[in-house]
Amino acid sequence: MSTSRGPSVRQRRLAAELRRLRERRGLTGDEVAERLTWSTAKVSRIENARTGAKISDVRRLLELYEIDGARHEDLIALAHDAAQRGWWEEYRDLPSPLANFIALESEASAIREWGSTVFPGLLQTEDYARHVIGGWSDLATLPPQELERRLDVRMRRRELLDGPHPVELSAVLDEAVLQRRIGDRKVMREQLEHLYRMTELPHVTVQILPLGIAHSVLAESFILLEFSSVHDILFPDIVHVESLTISHLADESVTYMYRLAYSSLAGQALDADESRRRIVAAKNAW
Repeated sequence: MSTSRGPSVRQRRLAAELRRLRERRGLTGDEVAERLTWSTAKVSRIENARTGAKISDVRRLLELYEIDGARHEDLIALAHDAAQRGWWEEYRDLPSPLANFIALESEASAIREWGSTVFPGLLQTEDYARHVIGGWSDLATLPPQELERRLDVRMRRRELLDGPHPVELSAVLDEAVLQRRIGDRKVMREQLEHLYRMTELPHVTVQILPLGIAHSVLAESFILLEFSSVHDILFPDIVHVESLTISHLADESVTYMYRLAYSSLAGQALDADESRRRIVAAKNAW
């Protein structure tokens, strides 16, 4: 099965900046198309990131918009980055919403996650993830080989937490997640041990929201992706919601609502040290 791929964050940044530069020059898409002997549709596709912009096309646009110097070099560098393929594109049978989420996640500078049902994907062990994905397989009827590929993808996603510039991950987990059995007792103990080890990393923060605390925010699991400026080009926050379906939310008022929800949950949760003690207690209970 082949799936379409949405534009990467780098492609979207470049497209938005090219559109902004055109508007600053007071040109319409039709006028740009006429001067470069392109079709108007081509200009639209580039500016809406519906097609990857060739480096030669970006150079012609920057020349038309009279962009030179450091700004010119920054945008050419961004165009080269945008042309790079992500590792997830090797998995051609990934559903488009999942592939698009991984593309966004791979370029996030910080991730805020509320987990009400299972441990965050970036913090899952292989055995725990196999059972979680296997549960989805009951609904999606995944063949065994495809299930293994999905598992491989989840394990590769964890590389975001490695390397010299790891993503900053902050997660608030409902205490029920520590007690909800996925797999057997061995799977749960290993998952909790792994979670504890991950909290020792300086860029990973996990807080537990105890069951005994009155929850002021009753929300399904969500992930808030934040992006740093690249070449002075901003990209908005994205909210990822996954239940029986996957959706991405980019409207500023909506993402701000989720940011407030996360702040409220984190404010009610145990601090990092007490959360680590709660994780150890849960592991020992298994």
